[in-house]
Amino acid sequence: MQKIKWGILGTANIARWATIPGIKLAENAELYAIAGRSLEKAKSFADGYGFQKFYGSYDELLKDNEVQAVYIPLPNHLHKEWVIKALKAKKHVLCEKPLALNTAEACEMFAVAKENGLHLMEAYAYLHSPYIQSLKDDIKNGIIGDVDFIDTAFVTQGYKEDFRLYKEFGGGAFYDLGCYCTTMILSLIDSEVESVKACAEFSDRGVDNLTTGFVRFKNGARASFNTGMIFGNSSNSRFDRLYIHGTKGSIRSDVEYNQAGSLSYEIFTQDGVIQRKLEVPQNYSLEIEELGRCILDGDTPFVSPDFSIKNAKLMDAVLQEIGF
Repeated sequence: MQKIKWGILGTANIARWATIPGIKLAENAELYAIAGRSLEKAKSFADGYGFQKFYGSYDELLKDNEVQAVYIPLPNHLHKEWVIKALKAKKHVLCEKPLALNTAEACEMFAVAKENGLHLMEAYAYLHSPYIQSLKDDIKNGIIGDVDFIDTAFVTQGYKEDFRLYKEFGGGAFYDLGCYCTTMILSLIDSEVESVKACAEFSDRGVDNLTTGFVRFKNGARASFNTGMIFGNSSNSRFDRLYIHGTKGSIRSDVEYNQAGSLSYEIFTQDGVIQRKLEVPQNYSLEIEELGRCILDGDTPFVSPDFSIKNAKLMDAVLQEIGF
């Protein structure tokens, strides 16, 4: 099988525990190059994870003609700059969520990708999971009727020191976690957004600790979400929830976003309860393989430019509501 040579811009933790293992597991990917803010940090990653090349700056990696695709796990405020630089260097790009700080940035980035004939995909690994596909299939098959309400939550511990604590870095709970909730909702409700209401609690540094939102769609469906970094800062506490109500039944799940392994959810109908059980691979390998198929075989991923822009518009509406 032909393999895409991957480079990574940055030595972020998510690259360490998620995307690097994902590239290694993906059948159509090759772990090739790593760039850090220092040569020493890049070499440490290369030695520890088996990269063939390492660079002391992001620009140096982008000059490597062997690199075909790059993964960008940088802080949110740096996404636009480095996505565009990578695209102009003729690299396909997988960029961590949220792709952009607003819709205008997202549109500009996708325009550069189109101009250069390259793929740009926003990294929502969980959306490539068989778990999500199973939910979508059950809804499509009408097992709970027409979806009229969704409620979802993604709440974690706080942080002692992290870029998420600073507004100038694109920090805050909604940018970091709320984007999971909005993409989940948009994945399961096939309609345009009609209106948005939201409120938030802010930290003394000006980022939202907790954001709650309500979305109404043009087809009459509604959705609510809660997202926050509120469970202290020295624990691994986490709360995830998904509830989907339909005209003939409902689906309930406590599966955490981005989980792999043995997962299940329950379907409640007038005829009784159905339990879906799935074995789910590492989600990050699935998104790497999907972008690889786009590059090699011309596939179009679910996390398409249109989907990312639709989500960016919803995020803009929430951010405007909370006054961020």
